[in-house]
Amino acid sequence: MKSKSNCVDTAKDMKVIIKRSKRRQKSIEARMLNGILEVLIPDCLPESALIDHLTRIKTRFEKHKIPRDDSFLATRAAFLNEKYFNGLLSWRRILYSKRQEKRRGSCNSHTRIIRISYRLSKMPQWVEDYVIIHELAHLIEPNHGKRFKSLVSRYDLSERAIGYLIAYETLINNAYPIESI
Repeated sequence: MKSKSNCVDTAKDMKVIIKRSKRRQKSIEARMLNGILEVLIPDCLPESALIDHLTRIKTRFEKHKIPRDDSFLATRAAFLNEKYFNGLLSWRRILYSKRQEKRRGSCNSHTRIIRISYRLSKMPQWVEDYVIIHELAHLIEPNHGKRFKSLVSRYDLSERAIGYLIAYETLINNAYPIESI
């Protein structure tokens, strides 16, 4: 079956293409293709429901476009401190570092300066959050002992983030060429 498609501009800088399909029954799918948001929807979806879904989808995709800089990092760390450490931690500075090519982050518990690898600004937010929480935990516990691990494990996605980072770093370091996977 062929699908109908029409193009709608929902924002000045975001072009949206809506593709209706008779084969699609319930699910709605959205993806970015070359800077264009493509939304795949059932043909039977009413316009009123479409507008509601488009608003939510567009908001979700726009969140990914927020540039991450040191002020964003400070705001995020403050939020995570409040959520996972009851706002008890304090630090002098938290910033992105382009010099950390091998490390994900570092925390100097004496100067209370936290550095996060700039590479993480390009990763999903939940992965960067894990590294921020990891470094915040070092303000309480400088080593990686049981107490440290219990602090970091407060973050529900910690194991998943670790797996993501291991897989990403393995591919980047070409330990296993993609052809052999």
